[in-house]
Amino acid sequence: MKINEIYNMDCTQGLLELISTNQKADLIVTDPPYLIKSIHSGYKNELEKSIRNYNNELIDNGLTSGVSNELFKLLWDCVHKPNFYFFCNRAQIQQYLDFFVTKNKCSWEMLIWHKTNVPPLYSNKYLCDKEYIMHFRKGASCHPSTYQKAKTVFVGTTNKKDKLLYGHPTIKPIEIIKTLIENSSYEGDLVLDPFMGSGTTAVAAKQLKRNFIGFEINKQFYKASRKRLASN
Repeated sequence: MKINEIYNMDCTQGLLELISTNQKADLIVTDPPYLIKSIHSGYKNELEKSIRNYNNELIDNGLTSGVSNELFKLLWDCVHKPNFYFFCNRAQIQQYLDFFVTKNKCSWEMLIWHKTNVPPLYSNKYLCDKEYIMHFRKGASCHPSTYQKAKTVFVGTTNKKDKLLYGHPTIKPIEIIKTLIENSSYEGDLVLDPFMGSGTTAVAAKQLKRNFIGFEINKQFYKASRKRLASN
């Protein structure tokens, strides 16, 4: 497959093609579907009603089903050395640790994106003010160049601006993605994102003089990612 391309295809098919031609990445940075077992359906007030459209976006775009260990195995075969960053939710942490640490003996770190402007919904629960980034590696380098880049907590607002521009419901801040790529790869390396979404990983890799390959099954998001990439 050509590098520096985003492909409109199911990532399983794309990964199998990479494996069949022995194309391997140096780093995988990706935001797979979170595992959301139940979507809140009872809305007590106007504030809670405001999250209904967001929940529907997640369901409609297949972003609540999680990922399988079979996919992890394909990703494992697509890198020179195990070197992964996964955004995930709390329900998935144990699955990730079981596969990458218990079974495959990777070293690991948990990074946090702390969001400072989430809705104040905390009835019988804590705020949903963080997302997890699981980093797994085995023989791969992690080389932050500054004290700031070595921090494990990213603090900022939810990414409303880019969501409006590119239409993806779970778009991540490009500065976080750039930090992950810069810390764990070198110029000229190949970065793979099997869930490319709106193209954040591709744009970050391009700006950092890395190569990239990405897959995005959703036609709308694929078109948005190509348009975004062309303008950056």
